[in-house]
Amino acid sequence: MRRAALILMWITVCASLWAQTAHRDSVLVQARYLKSIYRTDEAIENLTALIRPDVLDEGVLAELADCHFQNGDYESAAESYFLLSSLAPGNVLYKIRLMQTNIKLKAWPGCVQAGHEVLQLDTIPAVLSLIGDSFRQMEQADSALYYYRRSLAHKPMDKTVLSKAMGVLIDRGDYEGAIAQAGPFLAQDPDNSTIAPLLGLAHYRKGDYESAQSIFQRQEDIGNDSYSIHYYLGQSYWHTKVIYRAEEELLAAWQIDSSDVNLAYSIAAVKSEAFRWPFEEEVKPWLDKAMEMIQPDPVMMSRLHQQYGLGYYKKQNSWDKAIEHYKEAYKYNPKFISALSTIAYCYEVNKDYKQALEWYEKYLKVAKKGSKGYEFASKRIAFLKGELFMEEKE
Repeated sequence: MRRAALILMWITVCASLWAQTAHRDSVLVQARYLKSIYRTDEAIENLTALIRPDVLDEGVLAELADCHFQNGDYESAAESYFLLSSLAPGNVLYKIRLMQTNIKLKAWPGCVQAGHEVLQLDTIPAVLSLIGDSFRQMEQADSALYYYRRSLAHKPMDKTVLSKAMGVLIDRGDYEGAIAQAGPFLAQDPDNSTIAPLLGLAHYRKGDYESAQSIFQRQEDIGNDSYSIHYYLGQSYWHTKVIYRAEEELLAAWQIDSSDVNLAYSIAAVKSEAFRWPFEEEVKPWLDKAMEMIQPDPVMMSRLHQQYGLGYYKKQNSWDKAIEHYKEAYKYNPKFISALSTIAYCYEVNKDYKQALEWYEKYLKVAKKGSKGYEFASKRIAFLKGELFMEEKE
């Protein structure tokens, strides 16, 4: 009798455990289906009902963490993946999921820590790159570059990681380093539309405009019609004094993106240097565009007014307008002292000798003695004083 009772009890316990396991497995299957059709709220509700305070069910917790991540609840996902990573320290997937969740939360130190834990188990190039991204977000360029280079050591033809490494080098002014970093990749894929333009940018920032021009021109020739190609090719042609090509490329860039005030200013300046375009019809409208786009940036405002003034100065019959803009240019940039002598000269040719004398004298107060500008202004002052003396005698 006693043995029969024990057997019956054992069967009852087993049946109960089997039923619980069957129910758990059924809920997990249903939750995975609900997650697959983006009904994650229902999946989370069903999975939460399986959670017991005295038992940590890894399978249920992993599915719940994935649902939280898919649902955009990254805080809950991070807590779950952290717990899972502690429960199963040898599971690489949980640590990678924790990295991904920390990226969503912009928790860069946590991302680095999780990445380091992954690397203790397996050297994964993508994880090295993500650690580099995290250090870059924390503005720790040296550490970012270190991990990008470690990633490239395993996957040297990964153009995404290489572009990030080159970006760090260019941002810190190490143009030779960026050029060297690109070398092995471009030896195998010389016309790559991601890396070749970055090489061109490194040469451009370095001041090697002819090399930059050659690279950007090649990209255009093979069909790269992007904004940056036209913009930097135009700028390179401008620096190498091929003005008509500079104008063509900058205008092509404008057709793609008309939101850059520097581009509008560059087009105006190139047209002004070309000498073949009338100021008010061709140059002034571009200066107007730039003026409308900018916020009150003193340096840019000064440059814009300088170009306005130069345009009216070249016309030689719009001295009043030239004076107005040179005064504005000087107001925004008091270091632009040559504006003072230019204003004086405009007053002089406009026969307003008193104003001309006043502005030449302003110029002498700040100009360097012995310079050509100082000597010129001194001679004009002597001349104007003579003219004003003669006018008074009359």
